[in-house]
Amino acid sequence: MKLRADTVVGLARHGLDLAKGTYPARWTAPVRSEARWSSERAQAWWDQVGWLAGCNFTPSTAGNQLELWQAETYDPETIDRELGWAAELGFNSIRMFLHHLLMDDPGFHERLDEVLGIASSHGIGALLVLFDGCWNPEARLGPQPSPRPGIHNSTWVQSPGFEVLSDPRRWPELRRYVVDTIERFTHDPRVHGWDLFNEPNGTSVYYPRTDARDKYRLARELLGQVFDWAQEVDPDQPLTTGVFLGTSGAVERGDPINQVMLGRSDVISFHSYLGRKRLDATIDHLVAYGRPLLCTEWLGRPRSPANLIEVFADRDVAAYNWGLVDGRTQTKYPWTSWQRPTKPDAPWFHELLHPDGVPYDRREAELIRATCLPRTRNGA
Repeated sequence: MKLRADTVVGLARHGLDLAKGTYPARWTAPVRSEARWSSERAQAWWDQVGWLAGCNFTPSTAGNQLELWQAETYDPETIDRELGWAAELGFNSIRMFLHHLLMDDPGFHERLDEVLGIASSHGIGALLVLFDGCWNPEARLGPQPSPRPGIHNSTWVQSPGFEVLSDPRRWPELRRYVVDTIERFTHDPRVHGWDLFNEPNGTSVYYPRTDARDKYRLARELLGQVFDWAQEVDPDQPLTTGVFLGTSGAVERGDPINQVMLGRSDVISFHSYLGRKRLDATIDHLVAYGRPLLCTEWLGRPRSPANLIEVFADRDVAAYNWGLVDGRTQTKYPWTSWQRPTKPDAPWFHELLHPDGVPYDRREAELIRATCLPRTRNGA
């Protein structure tokens, strides 16, 4: 696979970000906040909603965001069944991905409203993700490709994708999606928050010829505008975007996009596929921001195991593991499945349940249930 020159540069920058992120946290001070909310208001929100525990949720019958929400493949029966299983684990929140192309799919907001209602019937709220910088940069409405056997997230699509991201003249097209979606649910207690952009500067070697050129710069500039648009609406729920490179060190020393994320988020969110020691170091560092912390991605066996739910509970950090039910996303397979086949008996990477609801590992499920249920259903 031949990599485009700018892809190589992007990967090198990611490596540099990771290297800079290993510097001791004491080497940098927290980024100055330019958030819409004060730290006091953010804490008041946290006190109201309580500790949030859940998963990144895509029903097993959907391979990507479009397949989840488009009318032809929308599957509320499976969503209801699987969110019932989530509630049995003690989950009270889910992180769900939307997509800007869905604004041209009639009934999208009505389907989103229905899913929020289904989740609420199980005592679950939602953290909604508006954009995503990961995986396939070419997305189209309509029938989606079938997953490639044994490959992690082989049909997942970026939003906005390279065509729009590469042309700032088209960014105003995205404003309608941001404003209309947030306005519709701006006072809705079923929405726990708005995750504006998942890993906006993510560089993927798996689509070397079609990812946006100069993606680092473009993603940083677009992210700033997305924050502007969301702040114009001024929803009742917090705005955030999660840092994901070098989180256990001085993350502020990474790419300037980290400073946008840390400086403009009402609550601080982050991703961690690290072990217990480095997860604790991440929390120790980010707690200096004086705002509620949300880990919006974790659980990547074996390095990031299920028993880390105890760390999140003890540290009062919201926790959304990646995945619930094994299905068309195929994220039980590791990221490395793109480079080499995964052995049939290999441990699952993500996901907690088989398609029939039986836990992948009963001990994991029992630990999650014992940790979450007393806090999410009975109060903590």
